[in-house]
Amino acid sequence: MGDWWQRNIIEPGKLPLLLALGAFVLTFVVTRVITRMIRAGKGPFGNVEGAGGLHIHHVVPGVVLTVVGGFGTVASDRYGFGGGLFAVVFGIGAGLVLDEFALILHLHDVYWTEDGRKSVEVVVLTAALVGLVLVGFSPFGVNDLSQDELQDRGTVISAVASDFVFSLVALAKGKLRTAVFGVIIPVVALVGAVRLARPGSYWARRFYRRRPRARARCSLRAYRHDRRWLRPRRALQDWIGGKPEPEAVTRAEDQRDGS
Repeated sequence: MGDWWQRNIIEPGKLPLLLALGAFVLTFVVTRVITRMIRAGKGPFGNVEGAGGLHIHHVVPGVVLTVVGGFGTVASDRYGFGGGLFAVVFGIGAGLVLDEFALILHLHDVYWTEDGRKSVEVVVLTAALVGLVLVGFSPFGVNDLSQDELQDRGTVISAVASDFVFSLVALAKGKLRTAVFGVIIPVVALVGAVRLARPGSYWARRFYRRRPRARARCSLRAYRHDRRWLRPRRALQDWIGGKPEPEAVTRAEDQRDGS
């Protein structure tokens, strides 16, 4: 079955990546469904409590599965059954870990707060990047080079270096998503590098300090962009991960839990 998939559906050697991506997305979806049911008080599910009332977050088994799946995938044959099995284990673990990425980032349970949206953003970003690699894109745009160009090491190094610089400039301009996607699709990094920086970014502080017109233009552009896309993006995040609790309710619950 695996041989048929690799001959007819995907490129050779990419079946474990496909299995890992599928397990990653499915785990995230199932986890969010369960946590939303627990939040609403529905269904047979509940929080996992350890000794002394310690709440065990699902990032804990996620870390264990990621370690087991990662080392198992490296140690096994990626064309065999073991490689596919460990890829699934790794995908499940990564889904559990990144679903609580915001908790790891803040070292605090912010799952149902505004900061918890970062987990959804990271999961969507990760799935999109892995999907691009799966369908044939390679980092730094090397797949855009011809066979003759690939034979020339100087051309390959120049292509990788230029795309890396464009992604780095986009990152310095405060455009994280553009920089990350630009590693896979060079033209995205180029667009991010030539456009105005976001206010408050390193580029804006360093190069717009004595250019009031540039500061005004970047602030206006950022305002228009956020006004146009912030609400749809938040609506999509709420649909995927659940709507965060109001800030006042969250603070009251934290105070009650800490008392």
